[in-house]
Amino acid sequence: QLQLVESGGGLVQPGGSLRLSCVGSDFGFGGHAIGWFRQAPGKEREGVSCISANGSNTNYADSVKGRFTISRDNAKNTAYLQMNSLKPEDTAVYYCAAEFTLRLPPLNYDYDYWGQGTQVTVSS
Repeated sequence: QLQLVESGGGLVQPGGSLRLSCVGSDFGFGGHAIGWFRQAPGKEREGVSCISANGSNTNYADSVKGRFTISRDNAKNTAYLQMNSLKPEDTAVYYCAAEFTLRLPPLNYDYDYWGQGTQVTVSS
């Protein structure tokens, strides 16, 4: 069973940047598509971005397109979410998720494996 651990969250001022990391526990990490999600208090979980197992395909929510970049390094069992030009409305708990598939799942796909989340707060 694949375990995922997110890190890199924190408090940042509007306009700032953060890079989230998602480390997988299993050598099979490279066979999994990865999704990044976020959930703000009182709101539904939102699919932010996703990347295929080999990194060749990506997708982004309209709300983050042009500001966030998803990537992965399968040699390190790690996926990343680079977040630039952060806004207060980006404040949420961010989760990574994984699914054993070679295709690119839809943004709000119900993945098999989930991390515990990392808090991102954008405030002055």
